[in-house]
Amino acid sequence: MSDRTMTRQVLLFISVLSLSSVHGQVSYSIPEEMAKGSLVGNIAQDLGLDIKRLKSGKARIYTGDSAEYIELNKERGVLLIKDRIEREALCGQTTPCALHFQIILENPMEFYTATVEITDVNDNSPIFERSETKYEISESALTGAKFVLERAVDDDVGVNGLQSYSLKPTDNFVLKTLTRSDGVKNVEMVLQKPLDREKQEQISLILTAVDGGEPQLSGTMQILITVLDANDNAPVCSQAEYKASVSENVSKGTVLTTISATDADQGSNGRITYSIPKSGASHLFEIDHVYGVVKLNGHIDYEKRKHYEIDVQATDQGGHSDACKLIIEVIDTNDNKPSINIMSKTSAISEDAQPGTVVTMMNIQDPDSGDNGRVQCSIDENIPFSIKSTSNNFFTVVTDSDLDRERASEYNISVTCSDEGVPSLSSSVTLTLQISDVNDNAPVFERSSYEAYIIENNTPGLSIFTVKARDADWNQNARVSYILDDSSVNGVPVSSYVSVSADSGVIHSVRSFDYEQIKDFQFRVKAQDGGSPPLSSNVTVKLMIQDQNDNSPQVLYPVQTSSSLVAEMVPRSADVGYLVTKVVAVDVDSGQNAWLSYKLQKATDRALFEVGLQNGEIRTIRQVTDKDAVKQRLTVVVEDNGQPSRSATVNVNVAVADSFPEVLSEFTDFTHDKDYNDNLTFYLVLALAVVSFLFITCLVVIISVKIYRWRQSRILYHSNLPVIPYYPPRYADTLGTGTLQHVYNYEVCRTTDSRKSDCKFIRPCSQNVLIMDPSSTGTMQRMQSEQNILDEPDSPIEQKPPNADWRFTQGQRPGPSGAGGPPEMTMGTGPWPNPPTEAEQLQALMAAANVSEATATLGPGTMGLSTRYSPQFTLQHVPDYRQNVYIPGSTATLTSNPQQQQQQMLMQQQMAAQQQALQAQPAEASAQPEPPKAAQTPASKKKSTKKEKK
Repeated sequence: MSDRTMTRQVLLFISVLSLSSVHGQVSYSIPEEMAKGSLVGNIAQDLGLDIKRLKSGKARIYTGDSAEYIELNKERGVLLIKDRIEREALCGQTTPCALHFQIILENPMEFYTATVEITDVNDNSPIFERSETKYEISESALTGAKFVLERAVDDDVGVNGLQSYSLKPTDNFVLKTLTRSDGVKNVEMVLQKPLDREKQEQISLILTAVDGGEPQLSGTMQILITVLDANDNAPVCSQAEYKASVSENVSKGTVLTTISATDADQGSNGRITYSIPKSGASHLFEIDHVYGVVKLNGHIDYEKRKHYEIDVQATDQGGHSDACKLIIEVIDTNDNKPSINIMSKTSAISEDAQPGTVVTMMNIQDPDSGDNGRVQCSIDENIPFSIKSTSNNFFTVVTDSDLDRERASEYNISVTCSDEGVPSLSSSVTLTLQISDVNDNAPVFERSSYEAYIIENNTPGLSIFTVKARDADWNQNARVSYILDDSSVNGVPVSSYVSVSADSGVIHSVRSFDYEQIKDFQFRVKAQDGGSPPLSSNVTVKLMIQDQNDNSPQVLYPVQTSSSLVAEMVPRSADVGYLVTKVVAVDVDSGQNAWLSYKLQKATDRALFEVGLQNGEIRTIRQVTDKDAVKQRLTVVVEDNGQPSRSATVNVNVAVADSFPEVLSEFTDFTHDKDYNDNLTFYLVLALAVVSFLFITCLVVIISVKIYRWRQSRILYHSNLPVIPYYPPRYADTLGTGTLQHVYNYEVCRTTDSRKSDCKFIRPCSQNVLIMDPSSTGTMQRMQSEQNILDEPDSPIEQKPPNADWRFTQGQRPGPSGAGGPPEMTMGTGPWPNPPTEAEQLQALMAAANVSEATATLGPGTMGLSTRYSPQFTLQHVPDYRQNVYIPGSTATLTSNPQQQQQQMLMQQQMAAQQQALQAQPAEASAQPEPPKAAQTPASKKKSTKKEKK
């Protein structure tokens, strides 16, 4: 900054103005192009302000509509460069160039005017609009002929602006500089040596423009000259200076003036062409090239530029030219409305603000001049505000009376500013101002007192009534809370009777009320707002309890006791209407609920007595006779008039007799009457429930057993293989009949898909003979009902784990599987044999058929023994195909060992002896019916057919 020494001049003017606002003025001078953040000046020191005042007053810079190039540092109290300042862009050629702004302070509101002058630095070099220009000059041009050259433009001003021109080479031309009254330098090229086209047809010159800054800057333009023949007279302007005036905002194409020039030459050499050289404002104007008429080519604004100076050049065909100046004055018109700028405003003000409080500060700007820029402002009437002018173009809006938020909580203040032009132009702005609330209103109840009603026997917590209070204030100041005032009712705090909701004012009952104990009471409710300090008001609430028919009549007379008997005596000589007694009853309810009526419900003789409906008097309705019973019992019902009604009954004993001993003898059994047992019905119902439960349980058990047996029968029914069980000797029968005394073999043969079977059981009798039980033959369903052994869990049809004695050797099996096995299998100690093959299963079926055929008259499906066997026919004649027995569902093959064979031989001898014994009793044996034959199996049918053929 050594070459750019900043010169700062501070001018401080302080004056005390109206409304206690302090205004001062300070000026600074700084060079352009200063870096951002550079120091401009110590505004706090220059204005005599404390830095604390800048902070507390929220000091800030107000520039209106202009850009902010200066910022205020409140911490240091200095002005700093906010943005880089380009003087040429800010002011152009206008000097001096300055920034005007205000320093605004609040609490109290103050403002100061500051001016910062921007000095120029040499940061722009002279520039020609064209890099080269061409001239055609006749060789007959006289010495001293002038040629106007294009002027260079330098945006800087003062010494930094354009200072001089130089022309090289200077063989034929010299440079002449003319300075106008406005400081603008025109440059001319003067011919100092005649031209000779034959020697030099083209001439090239360099024009250099130099400014006066440090360092010095320059710009150049090349001049190309073509030498022509015969034109030795230059055009001459009629006037060296032309003047014209025009109003701003005129339309484009408006004629300003006409430029004229003359040329002594004739012909084409005397034809003049008018032109306006390029300059800063040349685009706003245009000239007719032939006639020299100057017209407006753009929009001009008085507020931007007040006058223009342009050069007009007259050139002939030979290149000779002359120049004249045109000065255009711009006339101001009232074309700008006043601009209202809010400098500072308050959006809300308390309703207790004092008159004269500043609400808004405004700056009014009108760029017009004279009366067109003189402004007056006004606001609406009938509002508690006024507007005052503090200085030129500065206005403040203040309060001029008391405010009341409850009357108006918001104001829309319309400010209108008008200038004094013709016609007058105006602008308006609406300021919205909220009036903040102050707690100056207490809550007010809707009524001065309240009465509420509630029916007794209410539910605790029942909503009874609602009290409502309103507060004219706003927000927290209008938030009403309800409080139950401390008091007592009959020595009991009122809070134990009722409660009030703090938010809604709903009164709730705390307990259940009883009209017979308390009929009404009063309490107070306080409504309090949420302001600070809070305001409140009270109201009295009277709560009245309404009666409900909740009490039955109580009989006072006659007194009912269980220990003694009370009877009324009626002499037999009593006349009609004789007063026997009077039933006295009361009801503690009130109103209609306590009105009582009396009715005779039951009586020994209803034709003898009557009861008064209203008074309860019992009187005779006929003459008492000797036939009337001594003991008379009346049941009287006492009923109230409530809804629903309640009643009580009383028994009245009446003795129709003339003497007390007679009464005593008749009423001795009254005390021995026993009441019916009230629990009798309960016991009857209980007994019925127990019996029903037992019946249903038994029914379920029976059905379950039936279903189980039916499923077992279905399993047997779907069996596809014949069952040929074999039981070894000494096999114990586990049925309900006990263990058999003798061991016998029996067979059960069933047909496939048949539910009928013929079963014959052989049982030893006391005579040690075989007896056939004809009743044992029947259907499967019949045998199941008789607890047949086939249905028992231990039935031979079901598979049992085999004993070790049942194991046959592999060599004892018939068929292909009869190969010898290991010794341990023969002795019954080896593992279970392999499953039977299909051939072995077929042999088993054939063995069953052969047994059936050998039994002669016994059909298939019957037992293998019968009384019709001859004595010579014993079991030993039957081929013993039962050595191999297959159990369905098992892989075991049952074979007999040698010991079992010896036992079978002994059994056969015993069977032969029994057959002989049976023949000795022919009569008994012939009496036995022949058992029915069962259905034949397909295998037995084939065997019987072969026998018939043989």
